[in-house]
Amino acid sequence: MNNDIKFKNLNDLYNRILPALRSKTKEIKKEGLKYIHEEDIWNFLKKYKWTSSRDLDLGSMVNDIFDVNILELDNFVRDEIKHYRRKIDKEEI
Repeated sequence: MNNDIKFKNLNDLYNRILPALRSKTKEIKKEGLKYIHEEDIWNFLKKYKWTSSRDLDLGSMVNDIFDVNILELDNFVRDEIKHYRRKIDKEEI
């Protein structure tokens, strides 16, 4: 019997691990990093940890979330923020 959980798409997977992401975000906010959100943790791990992993399972992903290096995550988020540009809304009122 195969006990592996299969997901239809990344959105299903994201929703499945969202409780772990929320828990970690809450912990990070208590450390004073109020600008880090669930999607930042997801994007960081997806880009730097999970893309190079083989046979990744749900348990490993949750462990990665709770073990994420906060300093590296903070640097990632700050770098992402640098690329964000606000636009002036010039449409009629």
